[in-house]
Amino acid sequence: MPILAIDQGTTSSRAILFDADLKVLATAQQEFPQHFPSSGWVEHDAGDLWQTTLATCREVLEQGSAEAIGITNQRETLVIWDRETGEPIHRAIVWQDRRTADLCEDLRAGGHEAEVTERTGLLLDPYFSATKAKWLLDRVPGARDKAEAGKLALGTVDCFLIWRLTEGRVHATDATNAARTMLYNIGTGAWDEELCRLFEVPMALLPEVRDCNAEFGETRLFGAPIPILGVAGDQQAATIGQACFRPGMMKSTYGTGCFALMNTGETRVASENRLLTTIAYRLDGQVTYALEGSIFIAGAVVQWLRDGLGIIERADQTQALAEKADPEQRVIIVPAFTGLGAPYWRPEARGAVFGLTRNSGPAEFARAALESVAFQTRDLAEAMRGDWAASGVEAEVGVLRVDGGMSASDYTMQALADILGAPVDRPPVLETTALGAAWLAGHKAGLLPGVEGFAARWALERRFEPEMNNAAREARYDAWRRAVAAAIAAG
Repeated sequence: MPILAIDQGTTSSRAILFDADLKVLATAQQEFPQHFPSSGWVEHDAGDLWQTTLATCREVLEQGSAEAIGITNQRETLVIWDRETGEPIHRAIVWQDRRTADLCEDLRAGGHEAEVTERTGLLLDPYFSATKAKWLLDRVPGARDKAEAGKLALGTVDCFLIWRLTEGRVHATDATNAARTMLYNIGTGAWDEELCRLFEVPMALLPEVRDCNAEFGETRLFGAPIPILGVAGDQQAATIGQACFRPGMMKSTYGTGCFALMNTGETRVASENRLLTTIAYRLDGQVTYALEGSIFIAGAVVQWLRDGLGIIERADQTQALAEKADPEQRVIIVPAFTGLGAPYWRPEARGAVFGLTRNSGPAEFARAALESVAFQTRDLAEAMRGDWAASGVEAEVGVLRVDGGMSASDYTMQALADILGAPVDRPPVLETTALGAAWLAGHKAGLLPGVEGFAARWALERRFEPEMNNAAREARYDAWRRAVAAAIAAG
């Protein structure tokens, strides 16, 4: 009884067909164009998101039928569309987009950030959806009038896909995606009228918010009707896929960006280190919270090596090149191409390279690119441990579970363990985002076990133990922090 997982990401759409033992039966993936209409602006054609999703689903369903569908998606990316035609009023504004930085700064100067954080757990930043919505409603001709008249619909990518899959019958999202819009109150579990007024977003635009394991209608586009029974934003789906169900458990996903989440259980931990307080998942009406740190550039720094500098032809060449780097050189890349995320939250910062010598070359750049991911992850881990200790809640905090494309690199994961000074655990299935979506749908359909049964299935492929001595580790990390400070000052 197969389960179809749709994983709509930042650079590609994928469909994976899992069997009842959560083994992969078939997979398909299609990339789509990225649009950069201005410096710091990032857009997707929502039609591309839909067509690549549809095509990959059809491809894997040629290998067998599905009993249920689970959806996971790039979060914060916003689409507004016409309720009658289903057509978007503009390209989707991507989570990486920085066009609303000035608006966020104005709201911060107006004293609104504390209120926003109290209600949403988020910080005022262009990363989130609310200012994107205001920008679209203000800039697209006629959009605000149509929105006020209830003729438009708003949603993150999961919501748009559900609308299309159900042919306009369902306008709904789940709690994890709603929590990333900066319009949803994570304490009351509802859209917040005050925030909607602050960001000038009519509530008529907003979807219904449901549990992660809920009924989201059914699709009839692939023959027999298939129910959509699970939805979670990509990082929350990865947290589920990594079976991080106990407070204190941490996972970090390495895709275009890097996102680390720590389960804090029923405790909503307020960060003192500019991390995000968010919803890890909501199952059967019960909310579990998390601390989250978001790094905007992780795998994207390898894409930069390939597409920007041209020093590699394929991403998988990076490790071998990095291994050739001169150990006496210490080039540091601060990949703030679209600003710095947690714990800095400096949208104006830009990328920088430090420590260049006459002999610095492609190998040193490759090593610095991979190490930048380890350094940024330590920034997050330090902040999380501090917040967790300040909360007074006892739980084991130690091992980091990793997944995503970059986690396949032994070099990068060893560097991560060395810089963290802590073990790094890699499971055999790296696509835990899709796995989490599949479990949500499969469990709701009665095909898969509950939380405890699923957690018992988690397996370890390899543990990376720290090999670097503490003095070297701290010296390297101190150099990183000085480089970040310099990049911020230059920005």
